[in-house]
Amino acid sequence: MNAAPVEPPPVPPEAPRVVAGNVQPFFVWQLTKALGLRQRYKYVQPRILREGAGWKVVSPNCSRNIDRAGGEIDIALLLPAADGPRWQLHCRDHARQAWVLCLEGSQQAVLDRLVEDEHREFWQ
Repeated sequence: MNAAPVEPPPVPPEAPRVVAGNVQPFFVWQLTKALGLRQRYKYVQPRILREGAGWKVVSPNCSRNIDRAGGEIDIALLLPAADGPRWQLHCRDHARQAWVLCLEGSQQAVLDRLVEDEHREFWQ
């Protein structure tokens, strides 16, 4: 991970964001489907949690690289970008306890990067 840790900007709870006609429930369905296609740690069941204007993926840490007890850890944070129907994908820098922006792009590009995870940015 070469990027510097960045915390996403806070989103006031009283100002929900509308993304592409409020299709976020559909996005969650697509995210759930995509997570089922991943190659790393296919045997664990990640959870998708609401996080501000976006979604956070958490999962048991079966490798015990981050949590020696195998507890639940942050995997990814997906936020709608400020400039239209694009998404930001953040990975967790567990050492610094910060989110790091890994990609901003189309919904499909973000989901593909999360699922493929060639460099073990997410599934550690």
